[in-house]
Amino acid sequence: MSDELIRLPAMEPVTRPGIQHHRCEHLGCGKNAGWGFARPRQPSHWFCFEHRADGERFL
Repeated sequence: MSDELIRLPAMEPVTRPGIQHHRCEHLGCGKNAGWGFARPRQPSHWFCFEHRADGERFL
């Protein structure tokens, strides 16, 4: 074994095609959102766990 340090390339986040990351729409939040709310054929609105109750108005 060598005592030389090994320099690894900087890691970049992996984004796979087809995966979307949503942000919470609650004013001032911006966390990752996992709860989507929408009526049929309407755009979705996304909220985090803490603010998911705000999405009820979009149903």
